[in-house]
Amino acid sequence: MIYQLYQTQADLLAPLRRAAALTAGLLRPADIGAATPPALRQMLAACDVLTAGGLTHHRPPFGFEEVRVGNDTATITEEAADTTPFGTLLHFRKDTAPVQPKVLLVAPMSGHFATLLRGTVKVLLAENDVYITDWHNARDIPREDGTFGMDEFIEHIMRFLRTMGPGAHVIAVCQPAVAVLAAVALLAQAGDPAQPRSMTLMAGPIDTRINPTKVNELASGRPIEWFEKTLIGVVPWRYRGAWRRVYPGFLQLTAFMTMNLERHVGAHFNHFRALVGGDVASAAAHRNFYDEYNAVMDLPAEFYLETVQRVFQDHDLPLGRLKFRGELVRPGAIRRTALLTVEGERDDICAIGQTVAALDLCTGIHPGMKRHHLQTGVGHYGVFSGRRWANEVYPRLREMIQSTAA
Repeated sequence: MIYQLYQTQADLLAPLRRAAALTAGLLRPADIGAATPPALRQMLAACDVLTAGGLTHHRPPFGFEEVRVGNDTATITEEAADTTPFGTLLHFRKDTAPVQPKVLLVAPMSGHFATLLRGTVKVLLAENDVYITDWHNARDIPREDGTFGMDEFIEHIMRFLRTMGPGAHVIAVCQPAVAVLAAVALLAQAGDPAQPRSMTLMAGPIDTRINPTKVNELASGRPIEWFEKTLIGVVPWRYRGAWRRVYPGFLQLTAFMTMNLERHVGAHFNHFRALVGGDVASAAAHRNFYDEYNAVMDLPAEFYLETVQRVFQDHDLPLGRLKFRGELVRPGAIRRTALLTVEGERDDICAIGQTVAALDLCTGIHPGMKRHHLQTGVGHYGVFSGRRWANEVYPRLREMIQSTAA
């Protein structure tokens, strides 16, 4: 019912948003000058704010066309190295470039598309051969394609590493840290040649019993039946994934925005003022951010519920109880893969101590192959995006990759 209510509201507001977009499009901020009547400026700004506040369910483009590699410029082509109904292994292939380390960037499946990591990819591209898990929107996946739970998530990571071949490096951003650690452990347990040379876990919930945040308390404060009854919806009939049970992306976005409501409200007020005042740069920056932030994807219900229960409620991984299709996951089996954990000093989603816990779980990795970096002055997103990521976090990751090169 919750999805149907949202869809009804969206359908009712759609004509208003289209009218606002048309009106705002008649006169962009660059055209507003001192001669434009104040009332007209305010009306156009209000229309633009209304338009920018709408949600979309389509993945924005990454938009990479070329990258500087040393003294040369390489053209970027996006190509699917592997595809399943639930995700694509997307390769940012360079037309001309020296042999570079193969890096798999595992994006979170948490309500946004993989393009949310555009800034992460941009930094990695110059020195690495980058692949990313481009997860598909569950509302566009037909029910006959089956279910997708935590086991399938782990299975996809192993499959993609095998597709890339031996000698790759893997990076998990936030939520998939548990699944990536499990996948690498399972590859090690099987003696699989696709075991990565290095594994970097960034701001991930390895052990949420440590310094629990509001997010952790919300996840552990109610029985799993409450989550299933309250937060799971059914995709409406008109979409390809009709009748599939999902955790709707709009609910996740609402939760994120509620955590920092004052900041988001203030950002929209500032956007209005920028539009009225003709501040083109500020208006464009705001629009670019929210175009990405408001692009949401639905999660398969089984994946969401299993993640809440197994990661945030039962703590299966740190307690040594995590299983993959009946097989116990043993992080201690990892011996050939170096490990780097990264945390943010001000992270209010994944607190200090939750990710570094992986170092203690991976008892088979030589101490000289295990490292930790605490990035000062950043919150959750600052760990993998922005100036501090590029200038302070990435050099540590690059050092890890280079130190484990063949």
